[in-house]
Amino acid sequence: MKKNIGQTDRTIRLAVAGLLVLCGIWLHLWFLSVIALVLVVTGFTGICPAYLPFKIDTNKDGEED
Repeated sequence: MKKNIGQTDRTIRLAVAGLLVLCGIWLHLWFLSVIALVLVVTGFTGICPAYLPFKIDTNKDGEED
């Protein structure tokens, strides 16, 4: 499957995931950790299923898996 998340998008996703985990722990809101998990998985795999129907592609390099 073609990767549709570029390096900047990945970095932002991972940074936001870290913040969500910290906020989730501090505020005792478990669902923030679930959202963070989704961001981490999509950030590491480079594929965002939510982008597919809209044909969004932030991957400028055209990497494929």
